[in-house]
Amino acid sequence: MTVRIAIDCMGGDHGLDVTVPAALGFARAEPDAALLLVGRSAEIEARLAAAGDLRSRIEVVHAEEVVGMDEPPAQALRGKRNSSMRVAVNLVKDGRADACVSAGNTGALMAISRFVLKTLDGIDRPAIATVIPNQTGGVTTMLDLGANVDCTPEHLFQFALLGAALVAAVEEKERPSIGLLNIGEEVIKGNEVVKQAAELLRASSVNFYGNVEGNDIFKGTTDVVVCDGFVGNVALKTSEGLAQMLGGFVKEEFTRNVFSKLAALVALPVLKRFKRRVDHRRYNGASLLGLRGIVIKSHGSADVYAFECAIRRGFEAARHRLLDRTIAAMQPFVEQLSQARRSAEPTPAEL
Repeated sequence: MTVRIAIDCMGGDHGLDVTVPAALGFARAEPDAALLLVGRSAEIEARLAAAGDLRSRIEVVHAEEVVGMDEPPAQALRGKRNSSMRVAVNLVKDGRADACVSAGNTGALMAISRFVLKTLDGIDRPAIATVIPNQTGGVTTMLDLGANVDCTPEHLFQFALLGAALVAAVEEKERPSIGLLNIGEEVIKGNEVVKQAAELLRASSVNFYGNVEGNDIFKGTTDVVVCDGFVGNVALKTSEGLAQMLGGFVKEEFTRNVFSKLAALVALPVLKRFKRRVDHRRYNGASLLGLRGIVIKSHGSADVYAFECAIRRGFEAARHRLLDRTIAAMQPFVEQLSQARRSAEPTPAEL
């Protein structure tokens, strides 16, 4: 089965210098992929001269405008209807693409995707979710990672259900465990939003483990870790920075003198495996969950290898029918979502 991926080639910190080489590399490695490269066609075509036989599986879709990395989301949504980001998302809506991948402005991508694709039944806001490697040899799915800075308890409840549905669909776990990120495991810990979200989760039929702390993300204590976008983004960037720092420390020590360099030669196979395990680029590409379509957000600073990993994440999501399976997994919880929303609405006496 051919999977069609729409790629916003103009987005990100590096734009065409990263997106087109990554697209060609992915197309070379994955014969079942067809790519729709969206952006200024003349500039994209100029970089496809060496595509060779791959060109038959690549379509260039022209979009004149570009969403800036620091552009207000409302401005990108209303004022740039012919941006590469907007056109790429439209391709998913129109059925020409099975997934969209962009390294562009996160806020703009979220706003455009939500406006164009709409949200699933019972979901107020989409959330950004990705996987983080843990000590068990598996991964922990974490959300939200930056889409929603201010959240209500009902939003966190929705994120938990989306995360559980994602893990159930992709990893085929019948009842994924859910942890609520907090400053302690005790029920009394946390702010009111987190406490009320925990009450909603305990009253639901999901497999709620309880509160978890930051180190539980890497222990693999639960399959899913839920938090608001502010906390999630800080945690993600901190872990990536730590991995880079540790890798730098190891390299520094093994190049300190001639003896350490000789030791590095002996330890080279181990060092390569270590580098691969802590390379955050392998996990680049976060899913925008809760939408009626598959949208993958890459880091804006992604290099060619990292962006290719994001394309693969979109490819795998589409190939495994993530959207259909997520909708099916969410179905048992639609009524619970409706009840949570109704409980959050003010009564006539409160108005």
